Amino acid sequence: MHSLQFTTESSSHGMVERDFTVGEVPGVLWSPASGSGPAPLVLMGHGGGAHKKHPAMLGRARQLVTGCGFHVAVIDAPGHGDRPRSARDEQEIAELRKAQAAGEPEGPIVVRYNARLAEVAVPEWRATLDALQELPEIGDGGPVGYVGIALGTAIGVPLVAAEPRITAAVFGLMWPDALVGAAEQISVPVEFALQWDSERIPRDAGLALFDAFASEEKTLHANAGKHFDFPRCEADSAARFLARHLGGAVTSPA
Repeated sequence: MHSLQFTTESSSHGMVERDFTVGEVPGVLWSPASGSGPAPLVLMGHGGGAHKKHPAMLGRARQLVTGCGFHVAVIDAPGHGDRPRSARDEQEIAELRKAQAAGEPEGPIVVRYNARLAEVAVPEWRATLDALQELPEIGDGGPVGYVGIALGTAIGVPLVAAEPRITAAVFGLMWPDALVGAAEQISVPVEFALQWDSERIPRDAGLALFDAFASEEKTLHANAGKHFDFPRCEADSAARFLARHLGGAVTSPA
């Protein structure tokens, strides 16, 4: 098993940022600048074409760390961020760009590509969780949540299905094709968001994925608008959802 190695550390606005590696996988851990005792951990999955320190990740992390007192960890997905693309990655991306330029459906390409990334990323995430729980400020057996939209859902659904330590999850904006089987294995509380007028993911597809979750407690957020109109208020809702299920009170971020 690979151990976690911190490489850099900085602090600002009540939050400590530490870059780390677990084996060859780079990640970042954001933690409260002050506090005592172990605190819940939230794993976050970034979107396709993004990376661990994408502004959306940083914004969500600040909300969860300074607003809820959580630790938040993100790792770069295969072929993203500080991880080089393989020849197969380049081929898949070229096919996606070609389909988009021609106005052809992109779903089959994205689903196939994301499913391959998930095969690699799920064991990487589980190894990262092992390593993070060895830190005294997180600890073994503490509450763990997950939040990931788009590619973060494509990786997160099979991860949560395979990982009993994750007890609450936030997903959204993904086709169901490769995920229904894993979703049917998930029984923890789930919050799921979709765009009602998405030009990329048909409404029925998003509803099918939500329906597949076996969770007794699951909440659907259907927002008006196109795919990239995903509202920022969903980050607020995710923070409240995770605070409710992992423990902690939501306050205004610093």
